[in-house]
Parts: sequence; structure tokens; C-alpha cells
Amino acid sequence: MAEGGFEREYRKRRRPPGSYFFLLGAVLLNALLQTGRFFGDDGDREWWGPPLIMLLIVVTLARVLLEQYRTYTRVTSAGIIARGPLRTRTWAWPEVYDIRVEPVPRGSGRDGPQWLTYLYDFDGRRFQLRHLDDWQLADPYAEVSELCLAADPQRSLSWERRPDVEERILRGAVRRKARLWGTYGAIAMMGVMFVVSVALVFTDWADHPFLLIVCVPLASGVVLSAVLQWYWRTRPPRSLPRLPN
Repeated sequence: MAEGGFEREYRKRRRPPGSYFFLLGAVLLNALLQTGRFFGDDGDREWWGPPLIMLLIVVTLARVLLEQYRTYTRVTSAGIIARGPLRTRTWAWPEVYDIRVEPVPRGSGRDGPQWLTYLYDFDGRRFQLRHLDDWQLADPYAEVSELCLAADPQRSLSWERRPDVEERILRGAVRRKARLWGTYGAIAMMGVMFVVSVALVFTDWADHPFLLIVCVPLASGVVLSAVLQWYWRTRPPRSLPRLPN
């Protein structure tokens, strides 16, 4: 803590998990194999295959390096600065409604952080503070509590919850959860359509792989997300935050 205020800076302390690079390698290998299937009329491969793979590799490595060495989250007596790989966001303390440590969604795996920190503004929007998690900090909840306590004199309002803001936060949580389950549904439908596409090939029926493996899963994911969002607006699941009484 500095005299007359405070300042703390948080950066990446741990590298991405090995599974991240394994998944990246699998995706790039699959892309390489897929581009090798496209041939021109003269039997030559299309020119865009290898450059596309190299572009994906360069972009991914640049993203990892920027995440590791350029990004940070800085907390001062004036507010919070979150610098990402390409963009920097700044909030003055009067613009901050709350800072909360929340568990990651179920099914996210055990290879990454299990507790993440989010900043909420008075419009109910949520922004992740990427360096305040249980990978970078031993106790992110205690760290956030200390930051909120130190910032209290800089705020014009207390940290008490407001029903109107909490309702907007709940609506945002419903949208995110519906989209997540829509993504799960699209992935499951993609597996089903892949099996159907293979079966059609072996039975000599008309096969439309792009329609079956891409269009149908995307459409089903959008529909499922819209239905869940409509249903959860009036019946939010227990995993979502409760409105204050």
C-alpha cells in the first residue's frame, strides 16, 4: 500500500496447462488433414492449405505470448485497469458496482482455475479480472475482500446490493448459461450428425456433410439457447445468483 492510497499489480504466474497445447495441436492436425483432402481438377492441392495452417499457428502463439507477458490487472486508489492482449479497460471506483469471486461452470475441467474474479458495473455487465483467480493467488476471495475494503473510502456508494442491478446481473447470467447449454447441445448434435453422415456414405445415400455437420448443429444450438433463455427468465436454475429480498 502506498501512502495516501494503494496500488497492486497482478500478472500471470502460471503458464497455460499442457492440455491447452494438446488440444491446440489436435485442432491444427485435424485442419491440416482436412485441407489435404481438397484437390484441384489437375490433382494439385489448393494453394491456401499450408498458409492457412501457418497463420493459425502464428496467431495462436502470438495470443499465448501476449497473454503471458503483456497483460496485467492493476488496482489503485483511482480504480482498476485491466490490460488484455489487445485492449485495455479502465474503471473508476464510482463505476464499480461489485467485485465477486465465482466458481467456473460445471464441466469446465480441472486443468484450469476453479475460481474466477469478475467486476460488475451498475448496468449489470460482467468483466473478468483474469489475474485474480486461484491459479495466480492462494486465496482470491481474501484478496478481493481486502481490495474492496481498501477501496471503500474512494467510492461514493457503499457495497450494498441494489435490486435493480441484481436483476440485470441475473438476466445476464441467464443469457450466458443458456448460450453455454446451447453450445453443449450443438456439440452433441455434431456428433450425431457425424455418425449419420458416415452411415449415409456406406449406404450410398446422398451425403451433404457441410449441411449435416455444420448447419444442423448450429441451428439446433441456437434454438436450444433461445428456448432455455425464455424458460429461465421466469424459472432461473438454482446455480444462478438470487435476487436480494
